[in-house]
Amino acid sequence: MNIVSEPLSGGSRLAQDFMDQFEHVSGFYGGNHRDGRSWEQRAKWLDQTEEKRIHRKALAACLRSYNEKYNPHEAVHKSLDLLEQEGTLVITGGQQSGLFTGPMLVVHKAITIIQAARDAEKKLGRPVVPLFWIAGEDHDWDEVNHTYVLSADLEVTKIRMDREDNSRTSVSFTPVQEEQWKQALDELQYLLHDRDYKPEVLDLLRKSAEASTGLSDAFAKLMGALFGKYGLVLLDSADPSLRKLEAPVFEKMIRKNDSLGRSYQLAARDMMGLGYELQADVPENGANLFYLYDNKRLLLFKENGMFTDKKGLVSMSEAELLEELKQHPECFSNNVLTRPIMQDCLLPVLGTVLGQGEISYWAITRYAFAEMGLEMPLILPRMSFTIVDGTSQKYMAKYNLTFQDIQERLDTKRENWLSEQSDLDLDQRFRETKESFNQLYEPLLQELASLQSGLAKLGESNKAKILDQMDFLLNKTKAALEQQHSASLRQWDLLTHSIVPLGRPQERVYNIFYYLNQYGMSLIDDLMSVPYDDSGIHRAIYL
Repeated sequence: MNIVSEPLSGGSRLAQDFMDQFEHVSGFYGGNHRDGRSWEQRAKWLDQTEEKRIHRKALAACLRSYNEKYNPHEAVHKSLDLLEQEGTLVITGGQQSGLFTGPMLVVHKAITIIQAARDAEKKLGRPVVPLFWIAGEDHDWDEVNHTYVLSADLEVTKIRMDREDNSRTSVSFTPVQEEQWKQALDELQYLLHDRDYKPEVLDLLRKSAEASTGLSDAFAKLMGALFGKYGLVLLDSADPSLRKLEAPVFEKMIRKNDSLGRSYQLAARDMMGLGYELQADVPENGANLFYLYDNKRLLLFKENGMFTDKKGLVSMSEAELLEELKQHPECFSNNVLTRPIMQDCLLPVLGTVLGQGEISYWAITRYAFAEMGLEMPLILPRMSFTIVDGTSQKYMAKYNLTFQDIQERLDTKRENWLSEQSDLDLDQRFRETKESFNQLYEPLLQELASLQSGLAKLGESNKAKILDQMDFLLNKTKAALEQQHSASLRQWDLLTHSIVPLGRPQERVYNIFYYLNQYGMSLIDDLMSVPYDDSGIHRAIYL
């Protein structure tokens, strides 16, 4: 296994500035994760504010109950025993509960969380527990109901699980029937290449689906199977038992809703004033909370002192909303801007692992932390990887391509290579032919126009048609050349589909089980052995 830094282009400017020149954006964040003093200061603040968070014993009991069902590893038990003790800190991060764990970046985030916790323990000389926050309260089904693999015929293929109804409830409460699981698993079985590890991979996936009533259940089982032995604790944000513990935090968010809203608005204004684009909506009247009504997760707004949704299905005063919270805490959930606050009120968060988009929208919450009497945790960039398999490496060598070539200019490289396979120099020959044609035709058009003005227009039309026919012939000739070299061009296509599928980073498209099918479950151990790096720079892993 060879690991090489290979930066990716794109991403938000704010996230890039966070990673490259933190001092320019420090006002939107807490401490600098590259400064050892920031770690010590954050740990000291957490020690001094233990009473601000949910009681550890109650939290640990809730997490034990959840992990016993989905993640019952001895290492997890030890992590929870530590978490129950004052002085233990947490490195956390999270993601939605995607089908079969969703894109590979989910696995990369879990690896970063575990490795960052280990690194923090060494820095501070005290226990630090890794915890994965499953965003099961989210209701965006279309964001989690699919995954991608590369089929045997080199097609980037989507496996999709449709919802049986049109409810907008949380993903954790959206039922998935046995037949739906069977259909998705059968499709994956068909698409996965026949390898020695295939039976083991499919067996794990089938076991995760057994008795799982929804995507979040299966997601938790799979994450536990992959990372439980490393002590990774799992938390589902939609867990009703957890929601009861969160009720006092929701109460505070409701009572301070106006000032919280102003803090988000102020941060958004300051960010845009510096030329940064907002990565999350910040409506002026946003209450930044969701309320579950008639199996629909409704985003609340403030209108004339009332909490309501856009369609007016609910309308409650502050007192009425607080009473509803008291009676039904399970009906309340956070939006993207209040979730960081809730996380910090629950857990002794030393640092949180974020992708670039998350780093950008967390900046909007900076002043809200202060409004709630909190301090923003350290933000740690998620590690980013692309797996380059042996076949891809062979073709890269064959065509003298670098990783950056594939990322940024593969189409140009492919076209140049194809041109080199013919002595005709098609583009040049056709360009010269067009130029010669124009030189001969233009004087003729002028002479015809002097004979009769209407002939000029007809001549121009005729010229355009002849040039179009030349282009048509050029394209047909190139197609014939491609047909002649189809086997080699298929190798170029494999490089595209393997490394930049759908024109996107590999980790944002493919599912980890596609690679576990190729390399076996030990691939997780191999990825865990990749040295921890907090720079946020993408790395290529040559297997």
